Amino acid sequence: MTTLILTRHGQSQWNLDNRFTGWWDADLTEKGEAEAVKGGALLKAAGIEPVYAFTSLQTRAIRTLWLSLAAMDRAWLPVEKHWRLNERHYGGLTGLDKAETAAKYGDDQVHIWRRSYDIPPPPMAADSPYDLSSDPRYKGVEVPEAESLKLTLERVLPYWRGAIAPVLRDGKDTIISAHGNSLRALVKHLFRVSDDTITSVEIPTGNPLVLELDSNMSPISARYLDEDRAKALPELP
Repeated sequence: MTTLILTRHGQSQWNLDNRFTGWWDADLTEKGEAEAVKGGALLKAAGIEPVYAFTSLQTRAIRTLWLSLAAMDRAWLPVEKHWRLNERHYGGLTGLDKAETAAKYGDDQVHIWRRSYDIPPPPMAADSPYDLSSDPRYKGVEVPEAESLKLTLERVLPYWRGAIAPVLRDGKDTIISAHGNSLRALVKHLFRVSDDTITSVEIPTGNPLVLELDSNMSPISARYLDEDRAKALPELP
């Protein structure tokens, strides 16, 4: 049995501003930093001691991991960063205020873009100020124009299978600090959640989700450490 901790980054500035963030590199707010520290403190208090860590190439997830590990006195852990753990790319919605977008396009259309499993939002324009195709961290990466949750899962899974799962099979308890949708994609895979059901699964910011996995990488238990901020979890497979 191996322990896997999934942690969504703490509140970011664009979370606070109610803007579509996606791949844009919004940093943590003070509240987000406090959430990350609390998450690490909860893990320490629970006696959970990961020995390996993974995160995305986005600052809010990286800093959440740093702050959590420091609170656990485990800042020395080896960490791998990869773009495949990045947040879902919100395409042409990136940077837009969510309420204003709903007022412009209608609640139903925005709900489809946000919550449907396989319908991506409009693609990002080539001249968008949020285009990251020339960002040095993505050199050699085909930055998406927009992603559905389905497309997010399709790019997360190869990294899960090729990099993360082997570490867990080797008996190394592991923490992943990532994003609402990249973690939702992993939850869909691990819990075998249906396409229709996964869109209603919420991952709270800064609240460690602790999974115990069997040798087949199937969860046999799952719990949030901050019970006051926990969200409903899918049934165990």
